[in-house]
Order: sequence, then C-alpha cells, then structure tokens
Amino acid sequence: MTSPLPGPPQPSGRGIAPRAEAAVGRWVGRFAGALAVLGGAVLTLVTVVAVVSILGRWAGRSGWPVLSGLGPIQGDFEIVSMGTGFAVFSFLAWCQFNRGHVTVDIFVSPLGPRGQAALAVLTNLVLTGMAALLAWQTGLGLSDRLRFGDTTTILRIPVWWGYAGGLVGLWSFALVSAYTVWRSLNEALGSGEPGDGPA
Repeated sequence: MTSPLPGPPQPSGRGIAPRAEAAVGRWVGRFAGALAVLGGAVLTLVTVVAVVSILGRWAGRSGWPVLSGLGPIQGDFEIVSMGTGFAVFSFLAWCQFNRGHVTVDIFVSPLGPRGQAALAVLTNLVLTGMAALLAWQTGLGLSDRLRFGDTTTILRIPVWWGYAGGLVGLWSFALVSAYTVWRSLNEALGSGEPGDGPA
C-alpha cells in the first residue's frame, strides 16, 4: 500500500537546478509540516475551549446546586474564531506542498504525467499570485487594525493578533506555492508528475 503523501523530492536530472530544487523541497516540506502541526495544536486547544464552555453553559443551567456557579468561558467565541482562523491558514501551505488541492481528474488524466506537470506549472503560478494578493491585502488590514487599536468586545484581545496569525499562514502558502512552480516546471521538463501521489 502506498503512502498518501509524496516522499522527499528526488532530483530528476532535468529542469532548472534539479538538485537544488530537491534540497529546497525538503526544507519547504519540513517548514510546511511544522506549521500544520502548530495549526493542529491550536485547533485542538480551540476545540477543548469550546467543549469546556459548552459543558459549563449546560452545567450552569442544569439546576443542580453544585453546578449552578458554573457557566461558559468568557469570550469563548472570540478565542474560537481567532484560533480557528489561524489553524485554517496554517494548513494551506502543507496542502499545497502535498498536491492536496482539488483537481478534476476526468480532465487532467488524459494529459499524462508531463502534461499534468505542465498544467500544474500554470495552476501553481495562479495560486502563488492569489496567495500573495491575499497576504498583501491581509497585511493592509493588519496595518489598519494596528492604527485604530481595535480590540475584541469581551476579552479585549487586540484584533491585529488574528490578522498577524493569518498573515503567517498566507505568506507561507505563497512561499510554498512559489516552490511548487519550480517543482512542477522540473517535472514537466523531466518525467512528469509522480503517479503514486495525490492528483
């Protein structure tokens, strides 16, 4: 049974600096994986906060004297929304590195491995541009939040924290997408996309 994730990049001998691309790919993969693990840890913490808050709300309304003093965690919605936002953005780079974005196989399968790699060059270029544009716009939003000093309603958490967390994920996505352009170009010039990885 094959692994659903591609192994370490192997130089094909063709393309633009294939050995350098493979070496960079190993570091990019480690970085994207570490960011995804951090996002998973934050998402787990957010889930715990949500569950504890829901149980506290239920206990406070249960009518039992021992539990009547309990209630939801103050600002649970603010914690959950900020943490979830960071987690979602932190997974994008890992998904891109592992070719996890959706493709329509019925259209790309007839192209063959090299044709698929050539198409991937174009789509990865588009994704790089979109990720950079989103990161740039989020950076402008971060500047505004810093300038106005906005905070959340209950916990008074600076709103710019959420923008900063999203910015880390978006620029990481843009960086990994730029690397995948290089990888796809070398695959198109070589033997094509690997057949055992995800489409």
